[in-house]
Amino acid sequence: MDRLPPRVALAPRPRGVLGWAVAAQRNVLELIPEAALREPIISGRAGLRWHMVMDPGALRRVLKDRVEDYPKSVVTKLLLEPAIGNSMFIAEGAQWRWQRLAAAPAFAARHVEALAPVMTAAAEASAARIAQAPQPFDAHAEMVAATFDIISDVTFSGGESIDRDVVYRAFNGYIASVAQVSLLDVLGLPRWVPRPGRIFSGRVLRETRALADHAIAERARRGARLPPDLLDLLRAGVDPETGRSMNPSELRDNLLTFLVAGHETTALTLSWALYLCAFDPAVQACAAAEAQAAGPRITAAELPRLSYVQQVVQESLRLYPPAAFFSRTARSADTLCGRRIEPGDTVILPIYALHRHRLLWDNPDAFDPDRFAPGVQRDRFAFLPFGGGPRICIGASFALQEAAIILATLLARFDFALVPGRDPYPRMILTLRPEGGVWLRATPR
Repeated sequence: MDRLPPRVALAPRPRGVLGWAVAAQRNVLELIPEAALREPIISGRAGLRWHMVMDPGALRRVLKDRVEDYPKSVVTKLLLEPAIGNSMFIAEGAQWRWQRLAAAPAFAARHVEALAPVMTAAAEASAARIAQAPQPFDAHAEMVAATFDIISDVTFSGGESIDRDVVYRAFNGYIASVAQVSLLDVLGLPRWVPRPGRIFSGRVLRETRALADHAIAERARRGARLPPDLLDLLRAGVDPETGRSMNPSELRDNLLTFLVAGHETTALTLSWALYLCAFDPAVQACAAAEAQAAGPRITAAELPRLSYVQQVVQESLRLYPPAAFFSRTARSADTLCGRRIEPGDTVILPIYALHRHRLLWDNPDAFDPDRFAPGVQRDRFAFLPFGGGPRICIGASFALQEAAIILATLLARFDFALVPGRDPYPRMILTLRPEGGVWLRATPR
């Protein structure tokens, strides 16, 4: 089809200091210059020296070959530490390594597959809600509800209650008022200089941490369950090198990371996938036929028969990656794409631009799930919805299984149509969200 799904209007040229600060508050993706869709690397200065990297070989170097020389950026830590502490998403070096090793068994393939019944039940509950919802409905809000039901059930199957609305409201409030890049971040001022917007974030974050602390204490009192859920697996996790396990505060920080990232990113993927299926009825018809043939109930066992549905998920992640823009701070001198990198430079990985790069993808702004058909070859570091290297998202297989089960369940039962004049706009603060919601009309098949 000739029409293209919504895309961000990128900057015609790199921005100055004030332009960076304004764009970062409005939509982080507006920091990306249009030239990033054609060049392997772009450098500039906006207070700090920065380099945007879109070359797969250079990205492999940053994320895999020399990962220790490119830790999470200072700005990333300033934004996220107040909310998720020194969890494995933020931690570096030995502190990251032991947490990752301790948590890895919880995300082993056998455990992820064992959680599929929870995903199937949540998908069917979502379908029941959509069937009863006034039309049109906001698919993004519904996907948030469905994915939080899953992450809370697989984390707290022991009955400890954690209020979805409280957690989501707390982190939404944090993102809206606090977790935005400030002018002081752009100028590179040290972290001890107060950022005005972040001074008043304490109450909502304390409330959320208290919920997680209570759930952890309840589980310690009651003991582990059989089969174990995510909280049990994390409590039992041990670093095989040192024998160390997570203490309650480390458990809390990682649980909050999984609670938020574990539903937010998948909810966004599904929201954009449903929108794109409504945008292209031919793709939707093909995916729906496959889902109906695999049904009537979609479980992990049906995933091998859902290759096209999984291609739709992958193409949605390409066009609208939830983690569409992240950064590292160079620790040592290096050279990327012939460009000198100095210690302290900010190295930006604009995944949104990488996934739409003119030299890596044909007709990159178009929605085409066939890009991910079996046998299609591409550089591993040209497609990075979950990052890459040793710090690739630990929950990637969980998220992909969850997304395929929910999308197939819904497409098998409903035909989704766009609502004229209600197209979402991609806006990124911490994640790439559909501004205005994803309003669709669902008709039973």
